[in-house]
Amino acid sequence: MKKEQVVNCQFSVWYPLFKKHTIKSVILPLPQNVIDYLLDDGTLVVSGSELTSQSSRTNNSDSEEEEDIQWSDDETTTTVTAPEFPEFNSKVQEAINALGGRVFPKLNWSAPRDANWIALNSSLQCQSLSDIFLLFKSSDFITHDLTQPFIHCSDDSPDPVINYELVLRKWSELIPGGEYRCFVKENKLIGISQRDYTQHYQHISKQEASISSSIQEFFRDHIQYQFPDEDFVLDVYRDSRGRVWLIDLNPFGEVTDSLLFTWEELTSGNSLTDNQTGEDTALQECPAFRYTTSEVTVQPSPCLSYRIPRDFLDLSTGEDAYKLIDFLKLKKGQQEEESDEEDAGPQS
Repeated sequence: MKKEQVVNCQFSVWYPLFKKHTIKSVILPLPQNVIDYLLDDGTLVVSGSELTSQSSRTNNSDSEEEEDIQWSDDETTTTVTAPEFPEFNSKVQEAINALGGRVFPKLNWSAPRDANWIALNSSLQCQSLSDIFLLFKSSDFITHDLTQPFIHCSDDSPDPVINYELVLRKWSELIPGGEYRCFVKENKLIGISQRDYTQHYQHISKQEASISSSIQEFFRDHIQYQFPDEDFVLDVYRDSRGRVWLIDLNPFGEVTDSLLFTWEELTSGNSLTDNQTGEDTALQECPAFRYTTSEVTVQPSPCLSYRIPRDFLDLSTGEDAYKLIDFLKLKKGQQEEESDEEDAGPQS
């Protein structure tokens, strides 16, 4: 995979080429101070909010409202206030309103799919810049875009200069069972994989032929030979009427999840086999189509590894801040008891 291929898969490069065949979107330049904020390892806060810290927790039974939770080290009190970006916020909100009030956010390449656990609705749907910041600052995918987009590239040329952008896509309720990832090599569609391979969707096996046919037709009529590279990966969505839409374009390489294929298969030059018949699809001159065939093969979501324990989630959402404190105190007490027993030595 070359750096040029990664550059060509930026949203702002391919969106003008295929605007008629994808979801309506708005692209906004990302100011440097916003980039700095997203990369700041400090407390996760959103614009306009404030977090105060003090060592002990305070309860006032006579008060109608509980005081804010406070934390500190060495009896000191610190206040962390998120920076505000009024001009950028205004542009973002204007774009969100123009797109119907709800958007799906991403950067040049990636969306914060690994951070949906932190959103109150467990969704990537955003209605404000604060919603976007919460997802972006919790996402390793976003950090990868900002810090090492060329890490898997084989060429040793200097990294191209990237102008980072915030992409806001009109919110659309896409059914996971309708999403597919397509692998293109030398401008030929060689493989189609169920996008959400962790689940079994019965309609895919029943409509295998028509799904494959409609995706091939879409690729042939609207994508083939229109993209700057001859090797790439595209994500598509097939709606209930059988119409296919372009969702995203990705580099043809390990930075992109190969799903039900392996990159060794895709890059070996050998013909791929269909997972249903085991036949060589090159003989039929059609792409290999792979999907989860039964409940037995269902797998856990790969994004589960990015999630945090429920106690931490309760803390981040404000549902039960004391639960985590009590848990940590309990663990500390257990460790102290174990340490005392070890110091005492064996008893006769």
